[in-house]
Amino acid sequence: MKTTAIAKLIGAIPNRLQLAGGWIDQPFVNKLNPKPPGSMVVVQIEPDFRPMDRSGIASGTRAIAMKLWKGRLPNRPLAELVRELYEAENKGKAEPSGSQDMIGLIYPGVNRLDYDFKIRGGVFPSHVESCNRTKVARWLSNVLHLIPIEPRPDGYSPLGIKKLEPKWVAMLGQSGKDCYHAIVKMDAKALGASLNLNMKCWETLLPQVVRHPLLRVELMPILKAYQRQYPGAMYSGCGGGYLIVVSEKPVPGAFKVNVRIKK
Repeated sequence: MKTTAIAKLIGAIPNRLQLAGGWIDQPFVNKLNPKPPGSMVVVQIEPDFRPMDRSGIASGTRAIAMKLWKGRLPNRPLAELVRELYEAENKGKAEPSGSQDMIGLIYPGVNRLDYDFKIRGGVFPSHVESCNRTKVARWLSNVLHLIPIEPRPDGYSPLGIKKLEPKWVAMLGQSGKDCYHAIVKMDAKALGASLNLNMKCWETLLPQVVRHPLLRVELMPILKAYQRQYPGAMYSGCGGGYLIVVSEKPVPGAFKVNVRIKK
């Protein structure tokens, strides 16, 4: 009864988490990758809670999808839906959001998105590799723990400083490959390592993702403390949002998500 009431309130369109490799979906990043394709991982999760806005869980993209499709994903080819939602969100934008937001909401399961600037201009992935195995989804739901930190503030942008060194872009794309491999192998230690590498790449390539004068919370000390205590951790998006911690044991103050697979 309670779940039904929540579902009616927030709608049936799924939520999504981005894991390692985020930003490789942006052409201004993936065009510098000396070892394409670079990869990132998105995971579709059940819409059984309302995420904080401006917290890296694609709530803004989801709100557009809710209006566009009246609260439910249409029964049409997934790639077609991705392009339709991408166009609806980014029409007239000087700095368009990446296609991983749309793909994560639309593609069920765990998805590795491979981006190559030479293919589709790096806007859409050259390939999507999906895992919808029940055992893997249950394992991932068990080892991911989310801790609310802080939504990104109004006026914040992560793009004020860009240090887009190709070798670090390559490592970012590799973190996504490592992440997907770790998930399908159900290897928590390797999964944690991929998230840690992702954060190092973010900090190096786009420093204001984690350090910015408008941020009220010191993100890096929190991140490093959890990385020392658990196999790995990363933020759900720019400027904080949620801290995603990998652990096979309970994490105080955290909550779980339910990975949503193809029915």
